[in-house]
Amino acid sequence: MDASAKLQRLIDRIRPPDESFQEAARRRLNSLTKPRGSLGALEDLAVQLAGIRGEAIPRIRHKAIITMAADHGVAARGVSLYPQEVTSQMALNFAAGGAAINVLSHMVGARVVIVDMGIKGGLPSYEGILCKMIDFGTADMSAGPAMSREQAIDSLLSGAEVLENELAAGLDIVGAGDMGIGNTTSASAITAAITGATVREVTGRGTGIGDEQLEHKIEIIEQALAVNRPDPADALGVLEKVGGFEIGGLAGVLIAGAANRIPVVIDGFISGAAALIAAVICPQIKNHLIAAHLSAEKGHAACLKHLGLRPLLELDLRLGEGTGAALGIFLAECAISVMRDMSTFEGAGVSDIPAGGPS
Repeated sequence: MDASAKLQRLIDRIRPPDESFQEAARRRLNSLTKPRGSLGALEDLAVQLAGIRGEAIPRIRHKAIITMAADHGVAARGVSLYPQEVTSQMALNFAAGGAAINVLSHMVGARVVIVDMGIKGGLPSYEGILCKMIDFGTADMSAGPAMSREQAIDSLLSGAEVLENELAAGLDIVGAGDMGIGNTTSASAITAAITGATVREVTGRGTGIGDEQLEHKIEIIEQALAVNRPDPADALGVLEKVGGFEIGGLAGVLIAGAANRIPVVIDGFISGAAALIAAVICPQIKNHLIAAHLSAEKGHAACLKHLGLRPLLELDLRLGEGTGAALGIFLAECAISVMRDMSTFEGAGVSDIPAGGPS
């Protein structure tokens, strides 16, 4: 079976969330000792999780955050404050347990799966890091396509394979994270291409660049879009022309998560751009995604608006790595715990709304 057929077979497995279990979850929530709807977005989240998992009260025991790393050829154009070597250095830091994602994932009891999707020069050691390298970083998208179409498909399938391999270790929910110097440049280009927003509207400061460097970054992205002319209806083409290997890998994680009824908590701007790619390929995937937070990175709001996703948090995060996804997983656990452990009106002997009253 060729790569395109494998991808299509995976997409064909995706089904809408189960409405019968969503309704069962709503009934359960409405029976609990609180005014109906008073826990707001937590109740909506509990209902969404029930529909995705196909259980009235789902269990969240096994949690993972998949953090994908890759380099971008466009980084050579001076779009980041940091040198490209930081991608490999941070991947090793993840493996050593010294990064923010390690701290936050430990707090929520999630394992971190670190994946090299295409780090420039490779790594001196792969202990604790999964190698799914497509190439040693993408080409410079401002001069031509970032990758070949074959590489774009391979990145999606590699991400899907990572997710499906994690099922064997137990997986009830997964977070999507990233690392890659230059990847906000790629994410901005993807977001502009798919949403129709201007480059200026979706391009932020990334690692903290100043005004002059921001203007340069905008010019580079505009140049990349002019050179490549990506078609917003062709997600693989957008990925091929202005994407990144970790972005393609994360899109594959999202698609495989949906195919296996695993809720996927997306982190910030990079995983948001991956979600844009995945949603063009398979629009119904949106119902399987949970937006952990609204990033301080400018283009993330455009991603979420286009996807129709409501972020759970707004904390001005812009680190990536899956840090926001870890917090989102914690809130998912809270939502399920309320539904499972809270007393019902009947069980607690508390008066409910009289029959015929507001619902």
